[in-house]
Amino acid sequence: MDSSLILSNVLNPPVLFFFIGLISVFVQSDLEIPQPIPKLFSLYLLFAIGFKGGHELHESGLTADISVTLLAAIVVAALVPLYSFFILRLKLDVYNAAAIAATYGSISAVTFVTATSFLARLNIDFGGHMVAALALMESPAIIVGLLLVRIFDPQKNQPKGDEEATEFSWNEVLREAFLNGSVFLLVGSLIVGLVTSEQGWDSLKPFTGDMFYGVLTFFLLDMGLVAARRFQDLRKGGSFLIGFSIFMPVFNAIVGIAIAALLQMTEGNALLFSVLCASASYIAVPAAMRMTVPEANPSLYISMALALTFPFNIIIGIPIYFQIIQRFWS
Repeated sequence: MDSSLILSNVLNPPVLFFFIGLISVFVQSDLEIPQPIPKLFSLYLLFAIGFKGGHELHESGLTADISVTLLAAIVVAALVPLYSFFILRLKLDVYNAAAIAATYGSISAVTFVTATSFLARLNIDFGGHMVAALALMESPAIIVGLLLVRIFDPQKNQPKGDEEATEFSWNEVLREAFLNGSVFLLVGSLIVGLVTSEQGWDSLKPFTGDMFYGVLTFFLLDMGLVAARRFQDLRKGGSFLIGFSIFMPVFNAIVGIAIAALLQMTEGNALLFSVLCASASYIAVPAAMRMTVPEANPSLYISMALALTFPFNIIIGIPIYFQIIQRFWS
C-alpha cells in the first residue's frame, strides 16, 4: 500500500487542525470555539459545496449517466441501513440497532467536503451531480430506520384510540427527513448555482472559492474538539460497536467502489461516491432519531459516527479508498 497518499492527506492543513482539536482536549487545554460559530461554518460549507455543485451541474447537464448515478445513490442509502440493522441486532435491541443503522445509511457532508479538497490537491475533477447525490442520500436512511422500528417492534408508536396521533407522527418524520436545515440549504444552494450559471458563479467566487478551505480548516478544528469529547462515550458500546465503527465504513466504501466501477464513473466521482457510502451522519439523523426513537441511546450512535468513523474516514479512509480506485481503474 502506498503510504504517500495517507501522509499527504494527514499533512493537509484542515486535517492537521483536526488533530490540534483532538490534542487540546487530551492535554486539557482551555481551547474553545464559541458555540454559534461552528454552526455558521457548517451552514457556509453546505452553501458553498451546494452552490459549486449546481454550477458544475449546469455545465455538464443532466445526462442519462448522471441520472443513473443519482438513482444508485438513493438505492445505496436505503440498502445500507437494512443490512447494518441485522448485523447490529446480533448485540443490540431494535431501537439502538435501527438508530445506528440509519446513522450509517446516511452521509456526512463534512467528510464529503474533505474528500473534494483531497481531489483538488491532486488536480482530479469530479462532477457537480455528486453534490446532488449528497443531498439525495441524507433522507432515505431516516425513513428506513423508522420503518425497521415499526416492523420489528409493532408496539412502537401504535395509536391508542387516536389514528390522527400516528398520522401526525409520520408527518413529522417526513418533514424532518426532507426539510431539515442541512438538506434544505444544500438543495437550495444547488438550485441557485444551477439557475444562475456562470454569472452567479463569477459573482460569488471570492466567497465560495477563496474562503472555502480556511472555513473548512476552522470547522475541522472544532470537530476535533467535539470528537475528542465523545471518545469516553464509546466505552458504553464495547468492542463490538467500536469494530463496527471502523469495518462497516470500509465495507460500505468497497460496495460503493464496486457500483462506481459498474457504472464506469471517473476516478474523482468514484471516490466521492465511495466516501458517501462510507460516511455516517452525526447531525441530521441523530436529530431525527432523538425525536422519533427516544428509546435509542444517542451517546452510542453519535459517538460512533463522530469519534471514530469520521476521523477514520478523513485521515485514513479517503486515501485508502482512492488507492483502491486507482488500482482498479488503471
